[in-house]
Amino acid sequence: MKKGKKSFLDKMRPDMQPELVGDPRSDGRMLIPTPKLVAAVVRSVPRGKLITPSAIRARLAREHGADLTCPLTTGIFLNIVAGAAQEELDAGRRAVAPYWRVVKDNGALCAKFPAGVARQAELLRVEGHRVVQPARGKVPRVEGFAARLVAG
Repeated sequence: MKKGKKSFLDKMRPDMQPELVGDPRSDGRMLIPTPKLVAAVVRSVPRGKLITPSAIRARLAREHGADLTCPLTTGIFLNIVAGAAQEELDAGRRAVAPYWRVVKDNGALCAKFPAGVARQAELLRVEGHRVVQPARGKVPRVEGFAARLVAG
């Protein structure tokens, strides 16, 4: 880690509190989650199952009485959770959350996760998922992912 750079574990910010704000696009209420809330949803996904960022946002909105959850902060916090989990795995500890179980709405792996798609694919294969490489230049995806999704 570079000098002065915070680890992903430091960025988990356990002191941070979620906020309900007005939705800038409607009269509804939008949840601004926390890394801890995102990690809790990911942690709830059983081995062999998958979840999408859209389902994470829907679940958080429902649990907090909001109309929607901010997609931008959810994505940022999902990357923080993934980075923190990988830091823990690299140190021989249990991951804060099984981030590898999060796939895009089309079953593609998350190329922006700090450890990359190769590591996510490796961890998914350990859990029995079949990860396939589509046409050249495309992100790998989980074959038959829809049947393995948990509800949001």
